[in-house]
Amino acid sequence: MDQIRIGKFIAASRKSKGLTQRQLADALSISDKTISKWECGKGLPEVSLMLPLCAALELTVNDLLSGERVSEVDYQKKAERNMMNLMKENEENRKRMALSIITVAITVIAVCALLVITSYIDLPAVVRILLLVFSAAVGAAGIAAAAMLEIKAGYFECPYCGELFVPGMSEYIKSYHTFTKRRLTCPECGKTGMCRHRVTR
Repeated sequence: MDQIRIGKFIAASRKSKGLTQRQLADALSISDKTISKWECGKGLPEVSLMLPLCAALELTVNDLLSGERVSEVDYQKKAERNMMNLMKENEENRKRMALSIITVAITVIAVCALLVITSYIDLPAVVRILLLVFSAAVGAAGIAAAAMLEIKAGYFECPYCGELFVPGMSEYIKSYHTFTKRRLTCPECGKTGMCRHRVTR
């Protein structure tokens, strides 16, 4: 999905209706920051907001996802392309999530192997220290790579307002987590809670 194109289309459609960002936000019961985020191309409306947004701007979902008003002649072709784009995005997110899990597993195995070598094989002190430093570097690199893959693999859902968002790397790393949730601050409502990771929209 071309988020920038869709964002410009939302802005143009809103202005053609004579609505401010605040008025459109009030009609959808969300904040004007969310409207601004969409119009700047920094995110797409979540599925539950697409129909209300389209109703407010007198668009079809196909118009919205295409980033332009679709003629009746092109409607079917654009609808199929938009569906394929959504399916492709979801598939890519699943692959990134799988790669993230594989990266963590390989990192754990590699670090454990290095620690066993360091602990049980008779080595000079300098080599032992170098192996420990190397194992720490491998662990840090593996965790960083897994984190980058997981951040790009979908979205986190705010438990309070339902907003889907992608956290920044620093917030992601600092947050504590379970297997499926992370304690993050929602950019929409500003509340901090255990946000569920979602691979698909």
